[in-house]
Amino acid sequence: MTHAIATGERLLVVDDEPDIAALVTFHLIKAGYRVSTASNGPDAIAQTRQEHPVLVVLDLMLPGMSGYEVLEQLRADDATRDVAVLMLTARKEEQDRIRGLSLGADDYLTKPFSPQELVLRVGAILRRVAQSPQPSADILRIGPLQIDRGAHRVAVDGHDVELTPTEYRLLVTLAERRGRVQARGHLLETVWEAAPDIQTRTVDMHVQRLRTKLGAAGDLIETVRGFGYRLRAAGQSRSA
Repeated sequence: MTHAIATGERLLVVDDEPDIAALVTFHLIKAGYRVSTASNGPDAIAQTRQEHPVLVVLDLMLPGMSGYEVLEQLRADDATRDVAVLMLTARKEEQDRIRGLSLGADDYLTKPFSPQELVLRVGAILRRVAQSPQPSADILRIGPLQIDRGAHRVAVDGHDVELTPTEYRLLVTLAERRGRVQARGHLLETVWEAAPDIQTRTVDMHVQRLRTKLGAAGDLIETVRGFGYRLRAAGQSRSA
């Protein structure tokens, strides 16, 4: 039984091309999801607020308001900041992919695409979002950083930090293995459930965004040149 069939999550497909929207919707419904559609940015934002989908499949090239602008507004709103977003677009340039990931997209798929791959990517994102929480007493403390894995809450110096599901999973992975270097390919497999040959720039952009959100605690995440990243353990000195 697939994840979708077992849970029947609600998704929102945002695309102004009726044929593409119908194709994506057909395959997602076939996989067991409940699917709504929108053809422009304002409708996408309104429906996300009203329907609370767990994931939005978001086209970049929308009339009037770009997918980037939609993503920015979703991430800026407390009511929608945690919804997962899969960007679907004809743009193949690396800078477009980097921009989308830096704004908080969870994954990026270019047109033309395989419907089967899209369904698999949606499922992978939702598995990350639905990771079973640890007991509420299971709290990680590293310097000013506190991670409550039961409540899925992160705080720095006692102040809550809002993270996307992917950013949260990345931070927990680094924190649980603190003091040890995590290769980019390994992080892709663990956090994104992706093959290690997929763009490692995905990891870099999420780490950059995570450091910014953590503020004073962002320096705990170190870049180990030629290898990947590590989160310093308490009392551990910075790398040279």
